[in-house]
Amino acid sequence: MFNRHAKEIYTTAISKCLPTSAVQSALKEFCLPKGKLVAVAIGKAAWQMASTASEILGDSIDRGIVITKYGHSKGAIHGFEIMEAGHPVPDSNSLLATKKALEITDGLCKDDAVLFLVSGGGSALFESIDCSLEELQGLTKSLLASGASINQVNAVRKHLSNVKGGRFAQHVSPASVFVIALSDVLGNDPDAIASGPACADPTTVEQVNGILSEYGITPSPEVYKLLQRETPKTVTNSRHVISGSVSELCRFARESAQALGYNAQIVTDLLSCQARTAGQILASVAKTHKDTSEPMAFIFGGETVVHLCGNGMGGRNQELALSAATEIEGMSNACVFAIGSDGTDGPTDAAGGFADGKTASELRKLGIDPVAMLDNNDSYNALKAVNGLIFTGPTGTNVNDLYVVLIRPKEV
Repeated sequence: MFNRHAKEIYTTAISKCLPTSAVQSALKEFCLPKGKLVAVAIGKAAWQMASTASEILGDSIDRGIVITKYGHSKGAIHGFEIMEAGHPVPDSNSLLATKKALEITDGLCKDDAVLFLVSGGGSALFESIDCSLEELQGLTKSLLASGASINQVNAVRKHLSNVKGGRFAQHVSPASVFVIALSDVLGNDPDAIASGPACADPTTVEQVNGILSEYGITPSPEVYKLLQRETPKTVTNSRHVISGSVSELCRFARESAQALGYNAQIVTDLLSCQARTAGQILASVAKTHKDTSEPMAFIFGGETVVHLCGNGMGGRNQELALSAATEIEGMSNACVFAIGSDGTDGPTDAAGGFADGKTASELRKLGIDPVAMLDNNDSYNALKAVNGLIFTGPTGTNVNDLYVVLIRPKEV
């Protein structure tokens, strides 16, 4: 029953957060320019956002480009060139696609406009740099492996990039930029979504140097010099409409759980800590309510991080689920699941993980130590062994992660 209910909850919640309605709603506030209209869509939800914009605006779009993650495009879109690139680490196609976007937005005048469709993943997919790709990849991998928060990672990216932290808005000036953003960052700050290519940037060189020092990262002299550049502190030619966020994901999950008969409540949509710690937190909630007299669902949203200490495979949501499994072992009336709304959890083909009171013991019966697997960051293979992985494929949206605790009365 738990597996069926979990699937119903996350499938319904994610389906209601697809970007179609978000783009439709935001475009009601958009006025066509007197001159050219160029559309640029970046991120994991870029294809879906561009498809909706094309359906609504049609030939009003003079040129368009979609830059999304490998496997996330779903065919041709009228008026758009489709390009796929690397995520979460930028690759040569990230640079090539961004070069194309800069070319089609070059030389615009004040009567022209850029429709900028932004979603999570844009930080890796939309990139232009003055250092080597290998240096950028090395710095990105070091930050991601260190356990740095996504805002810390993006702060460093902004200062190295030629398009982040407001620099894309500078590039298209004096044309105006109308940004429709799906938020995958806690707090929905425009400057943090995809590293804010069209937004004034509050980060400083001192902050960047502090982040590098905190995590013991020493870039090359060339990269360090580039990181000392200040980002634009004022951007006057852009307007942002944020339509879609983790708070909506949590609300839809609660509604779905209620429809299944659970007394459901949202605990927070701002969970941000180590994935392993988050698993312990959710397990604590389950144990607190183990003697419930009614079905209960506790909804969390946010984005955790993983500090890589081992050489295993997994993502933050799988690590959270495996961590919870070790804490709720023996509980017959509870489960925990964690899922990325984009359908991708870390560098794996899974979207997340599911665990109940039998997960840890089933692993031990197979000769697998769940704690050792956690210590090796090998949550993927642990959960795979007990059918605890969640697969959805690319969903077409990206609004952070969903974590749920389900508890039912104990059977007498």
